[in-house]
Amino acid sequence: MKTRITILLAALFVSFNISFAQQDEECMNNLSIFDSYVKTKKYDDAYEPWKIVRNKCPKFNRAIYVHGEKILLHKIENSTGAEQVAHINDLMLLYDQSREHFPSKYDEGEVLVDKANLAYKYKKELAKSDEQLFNMFDSAYVKDVKNFTNAKGLYTYFSLMVDLFDAGKKPAPEMFNKYDDVTEVIENIIANNTLSLNKLVEKEEAGGTLTSREGKLKKYYEANIKAFEEQVVPSMDKKLGDRANCDVLIPLYEKNYEENKNDGVWLQRAMNRMYAKGCKEDPLFLKLVQQKNSLEPSADTAYYLYLLTSEQKYFDQTLELESDPLKKAKLYKKLANELKKKGSYSKARQYYMESMKLNPSDGSPYLAIAAMYAKSANNCGDSNFNKRAVFWLAALEAEKAGRVDGRLKSAAAKSAASYRASAPSKSDIFNEANAGQTIRIGCWIGRSITVPNI
Repeated sequence: MKTRITILLAALFVSFNISFAQQDEECMNNLSIFDSYVKTKKYDDAYEPWKIVRNKCPKFNRAIYVHGEKILLHKIENSTGAEQVAHINDLMLLYDQSREHFPSKYDEGEVLVDKANLAYKYKKELAKSDEQLFNMFDSAYVKDVKNFTNAKGLYTYFSLMVDLFDAGKKPAPEMFNKYDDVTEVIENIIANNTLSLNKLVEKEEAGGTLTSREGKLKKYYEANIKAFEEQVVPSMDKKLGDRANCDVLIPLYEKNYEENKNDGVWLQRAMNRMYAKGCKEDPLFLKLVQQKNSLEPSADTAYYLYLLTSEQKYFDQTLELESDPLKKAKLYKKLANELKKKGSYSKARQYYMESMKLNPSDGSPYLAIAAMYAKSANNCGDSNFNKRAVFWLAALEAEKAGRVDGRLKSAAAKSAASYRASAPSKSDIFNEANAGQTIRIGCWIGRSITVPNI
């Protein structure tokens, strides 16, 4: 009997494995077919073989979900009515299945945002209200904010909050808090990309050559930073608009001050918003800053106190208290910008250079220094030729900006060309007979420039 049972089990085992082998072969064949169709964008032809693999072998290959998204998006865009809604819901299911079968490749936040973005795009077809859509994005924020990094999703999340505020369904404090929540997420994304980018820029500036992969990563980091800094953040500010002007903020913060005066986060956000919206002249701003400084002295409060009082002690405190290199770089640049406006060019350059040491992928300080050189041309040369030679220095600084910061390449090139157009011409060099000579530029600039050979 024992022998018979053993033989039966062995037979079942062989049959089981043959079945799986056949299934794997079928899935492999259909995977190859739909992969080929997707690569040539023949999504309708890819649909049926893709469905076979998805249903029979959901864990077989991640291409099921990568290519499947493309296939279903095509189906959605090329259908209407009930058929379109069915494809939308199927893509929602596919997003869930991608995380179910490949959890290490699909984070919860990523999946939830993909679903929310899809629902928002087809909100009419799915009959989704703004509240329902907001809750979808909010679920991603609450459950996995670390992986809520989608630029479109973050903007839409905040935009829906504003729409709900306008509809009387969300109060102003909640809207302002959500702006700060999303802004903090964006700042972290930018910071992480910047730190990675800085390593690559430092390698290049040290004379190293980036690998092909590193070159692609550099472009990716630059594009990502640019998207958030130049598109998402300005769009959020535009969406918020006058809902956060001084006439709104001051009464609101005055009303809520007493109950929140010992809440460091509330004070920080209130004073940041008032500063950003140009309300720093109101006595409430100083009150907020002083209160925050008494509870939790920080670089921010010290900086605000310095701007309000011009007292050197707060200036020194600002630099001492900031430890984060990127925040400190921004701080140096802020201080440099203030000094530049006041005409304190030498001190401004010093702080711009300190900023670049901490954040070498930010080329904007080079452009600022170039502009200061150009503006000082008439004051820093001892002859007409030497005055115009300052523009060569300005051009070199502008070119540095484009070299370290791909986001500024076009602007830097235009600036450099403009400065060179104001510099001595070839005929000027010929007449002076000083090609290849070194000229010392005086006053605050204190730099030398070599006259180009002609």
